[in-house]
Amino acid sequence: MKFIQTLLVTLILFIAIPHQSIAQSLVVDSLHTSDTIKVNPIKIHSPTKATLFSTAFPGLGQVYNHKYWKVPIIYAGMGISIYFVVTNKKSFNNFKTAYGYRIDGNPLTIDEYEGRLSESSLKSYMDYYQRNKDLSYIVSGLFYILNIVDAAVDAHLFDFPKNDNLSFNFMPSIELTDNNQVASGFKLVINL
Repeated sequence: MKFIQTLLVTLILFIAIPHQSIAQSLVVDSLHTSDTIKVNPIKIHSPTKATLFSTAFPGLGQVYNHKYWKVPIIYAGMGISIYFVVTNKKSFNNFKTAYGYRIDGNPLTIDEYEGRLSESSLKSYMDYYQRNKDLSYIVSGLFYILNIVDAAVDAHLFDFPKNDNLSFNFMPSIELTDNNQVASGFKLVINL
């Protein structure tokens, strides 16, 4: 009987020892192979980068976001508003100079509007072009800020999953309230 017990223990050890060494070698091999495998890092689209690009150079954030069609819109909006800044500033300076000549009291300085416009008309035109110039500055600043905001929002939504099954349904609804009264209305169903 002792012989059978010894044989059983020897057989169990004989079977268990090779499996343990195989398991160890597999672990070592898997660790060894994981060191040699090159892992490709996942590229994350950075909203900060897009914002900084658009801040430094308008339209560059949209290029970073692969929204190339927005760049001409940005430059057209900023270009038109800057054009109006320049033309309104030129007209303002023209009327300001004429108004200055008119009120300086020197009869030798004659403005180009002498005999055509009164002092109050010159002042009115000067104020008009000043207001338009300031408004044009504001509009060009708004285009610049919208360019930055658009780049940041687009970058945040760059990896947003796009689903062709997105739909909105607006339908009438009749439901029971908590106190068992009928409530009618409309509900909006969004399918993602």
